[in-house]
Amino acid sequence: MSFAELPIAIDRERIGVFCLERGIRKLSLFGSVLHGDFDPLRSDVDVLAEFDPEALHGVGFRYFGYAEELSAILGRRVDFCSRLDPHIEETVRREALPIYERA
Repeated sequence: MSFAELPIAIDRERIGVFCLERGIRKLSLFGSVLHGDFDPLRSDVDVLAEFDPEALHGVGFRYFGYAEELSAILGRRVDFCSRLDPHIEETVRREALPIYERA
């Protein structure tokens, strides 16, 4: 799937600022937003964040606000995660669509 085919709008500039300010080196979408079962009225957006090695040091409870901040940018509820269940990790990483990536 490409950006043009996504059922949601992606403001890449705002996403970039969000990621830079939080030490996120890669932000990807996965799950229903990439499949035909996405419901624009009910579905949330599953987001996987990969952080720089020390980015979460001292973040504490602010981490839990990242989903709300990203929800405001994307205009819909976000399920934000940085770790995946080992049973689904390989599948998620294989299908994930990066919307931000820093070298």
